[in-house]
Amino acid sequence: MTTLKWAATNADSLLSDLDLPPAAYRALLKIRGRSEPGGRIAMDQATLGKLLNLSRPSVNAALRELELAKLVKKVRNGVYQINPMLAGYTSPEDAENAVRAMPKADRLDNKNYVASYHKAVAAYQDQLAEQRKKRAALATAKKAAADKRRGTLHAVG
Repeated sequence: MTTLKWAATNADSLLSDLDLPPAAYRALLKIRGRSEPGGRIAMDQATLGKLLNLSRPSVNAALRELELAKLVKKVRNGVYQINPMLAGYTSPEDAENAVRAMPKADRLDNKNYVASYHKAVAAYQDQLAEQRKKRAALATAKKAAADKRRGTLHAVG
């Protein structure tokens, strides 16, 4: 593991405005500390859970919050990319180039950054509520079908 010397920004104050769950802050700090220059981190959720002494569902929820906040992006299973403005680099030039290359909407200094996080969380909560409704409707339909089948059975004897 390389000791990283440069970061594009000090975003601690901004991150506190997000009001992330404690597990998300812990996960972010752990993966930042173990990331490669440029912010790539190869670590599966089980390993992160062991490092943080968290259950798998808690790790999943923490990473989901970090993704909603555009602080961490899942590249593929076990590989994540830290937002270029939070990642560590081997030189200030590398840090500056990475920030210049990123979409302005993902930048932490975007004036709508905090509001977009809260909007993403609300949309995710709405999506979960819709999924719960669909599961409940499906369960109700299955129960009604089973009750109907039972109603058509006749005792023989």
